[in-house]
Amino acid sequence: MRPILMKGHERPLTFLKYNRDGDLLFSCAKDHTPTVWFADNGERLGTYRGHNGAVWCCDVSRDSSRLITGSADQTAMLWDVQTGTQLHTFTFDSPARSVDFSVGDKLAVITTDPFMGLTSAIHVKRISEDPSEQISESVLVLKGPQGRINRAVWGPLNKTIISAGEDAVIRIWDAETGKMLKESDKEIGHKKGITSLQKSVDGSHFITGSLDKSAKLWDIRTLTLIKNYTTERPVNAVTMSPLLNHVVLGGGQDASAVTTTDHRAGKFEAKFYDKILTEEIGGVKGHFGPINALAFNPDGKSFASGGEDGYVRLHHFDQDYFNIKI
Repeated sequence: MRPILMKGHERPLTFLKYNRDGDLLFSCAKDHTPTVWFADNGERLGTYRGHNGAVWCCDVSRDSSRLITGSADQTAMLWDVQTGTQLHTFTFDSPARSVDFSVGDKLAVITTDPFMGLTSAIHVKRISEDPSEQISESVLVLKGPQGRINRAVWGPLNKTIISAGEDAVIRIWDAETGKMLKESDKEIGHKKGITSLQKSVDGSHFITGSLDKSAKLWDIRTLTLIKNYTTERPVNAVTMSPLLNHVVLGGGQDASAVTTTDHRAGKFEAKFYDKILTEEIGGVKGHFGPINALAFNPDGKSFASGGEDGYVRLHHFDQDYFNIKI
């Protein structure tokens, strides 16, 4: 399996997202410029210029026409995917950390960081079909959790919002009233900050990765813990195969702690686990720094990883991968 190395970012990667068709890959990094690539050959298609800070997150609409990005420059921007035009800018009083389109792309949830005395917040915005009618007002603003909310995504049928972050607690909120419906049990939950959260393709469960060196699989409606995956380093990114029962964890100790040793010691590989048996079944090496972002192509035949080293690595699986017998 020869990876395709995509060098388009000057700074560490923060997030990767495929579009629904799996032909485009969007990458965000600390260099202010989200980039779009062809997902089959890694060719760079274009960039989205306008942010003045690290871009933490992005999401793309179901028809691949709109992109939304959240940045440390205290804005979230809506873009035309094809032309790279800025359609609208949502301005906040603190950095925008996470963005997620609802099913149907009529709403977006955006989280903002604690900053200068402000607590973190979850904002729900209505997304207009006609960009000229787009307004900045929030439909709903949720405040509550201490510490940064690293990820917030829509639950089933857009009825709930699921958030997770530095305080290691996963919360489910009512998307209409803003009331908190459930939070994860501290006994079975993560012990350190949650870095990443990703839903399954069918939206029935989701996986979280944490600095406590584990990833956990949860039922999206009941918050029941289904599976636990343990590793020997902090987990920065998690993803699940849409095709096979595989879970991939990425991470590695902090780059500053490994500069004196050789790159194998930093354990910068994407590790594959059997989703059901929770056993490690393999790994993909390559990055020269911690892995910060992982994404599976919707067809399950390739995956991408983004690292602290500024590279995106695109891996198309060999046929052998699909014949793995556990």
